[in-house]
Amino acid sequence: MHQPNEVLFYIGTYNGNKEKAILLGALDKETGEMRVLGGTSGIDNPSYLALNASRTVLYAVSEQEEGEVRAYAVDPASRALHFLGGRATGGGAPCYVSVAPQDNYIFVSNYMGGNVNVFPLNPDGSLQAMSSQVKHEGSGIRSDRQEAPHPHSVIPDQSGKHVLVCDLGLDQIVIYRVEDGKLVTHREVGLPPGSGPRHLAVHPSRQWFYLVNELNNTVSVFAADESRGDLKLLQHISSLPEHYTAGSDDTAADIHVSPCGRYLYVSNRGHDSIALFHIDNATGLLEAEDWVISGGRTPRNFALIGGMLLAANQNSGNIVSFRIDSETGRLIPTGNELDVTAPVCLVALD
Repeated sequence: MHQPNEVLFYIGTYNGNKEKAILLGALDKETGEMRVLGGTSGIDNPSYLALNASRTVLYAVSEQEEGEVRAYAVDPASRALHFLGGRATGGGAPCYVSVAPQDNYIFVSNYMGGNVNVFPLNPDGSLQAMSSQVKHEGSGIRSDRQEAPHPHSVIPDQSGKHVLVCDLGLDQIVIYRVEDGKLVTHREVGLPPGSGPRHLAVHPSRQWFYLVNELNNTVSVFAADESRGDLKLLQHISSLPEHYTAGSDDTAADIHVSPCGRYLYVSNRGHDSIALFHIDNATGLLEAEDWVISGGRTPRNFALIGGMLLAANQNSGNIVSFRIDSETGRLIPTGNELDVTAPVCLVALD
């Protein structure tokens, strides 16, 4: 059982199905100490996780050549996971799953398949048969990484009427309308060639969307008009320090806005850092403020949990906790880390 001063979170990993690949972690909000309470086996490479709005069902992609997405009921007492069933995604290497705000659909992007899926949900959160699939076409300028479409994330807007797909291979955010469980192309938002759009973070005001571009290590700022399903570019800014020369190992990864809306954080692999940006509350524009070493190698994912930032360092196999200074947004290492094999996704349960 977890203690009153602990908050719980799930950890997705690159572990095989004979190992505990989805772990249940606990974070001490006072000290930043972390521990593993349990785990779930039977799934290969659950590299991305998402919870429904009521925190009663967890969805996990199985990132393998024949992709799959699975649903798990969350036990209300122990928070253990009970398998509700899975569905094939019809594409390779699914790397992102998200839940519609009304808990009526999930969306999956398949990195190697170049396709995006919609699965309607039953009342218990289990998966119905796929209701829609779109396949992207084309390529980008980077022959090593953009030889084909690579949808990397799919994010529904607040209404659930639109979803935004960041395609690393095409340098586009493709916006779809969701009409009776079908994806209908609405508009395409282009990025500079070689950007490699990866993940989106939404400001609490819903006025601004922040995009991390993996290949050129930048953040793009957009003014959002969710009612029209439109984005207007405001700014590009580097995710790396000004005098740092990026190498081939430098690829930006994850992005999150603080709940207060004043700070934006971005993880940099290669540089192995978490970048802090201040958000102008009138314009949404970013100003680079600080970089903190992530405490390990390859911070693919991180999460803001219990007033702290937890960085999941994939290649060094550890999760490191930082306290967030409420006045400045700066990250203060707590000195605590948790050893986990290949952690690549963290999702807060509380």
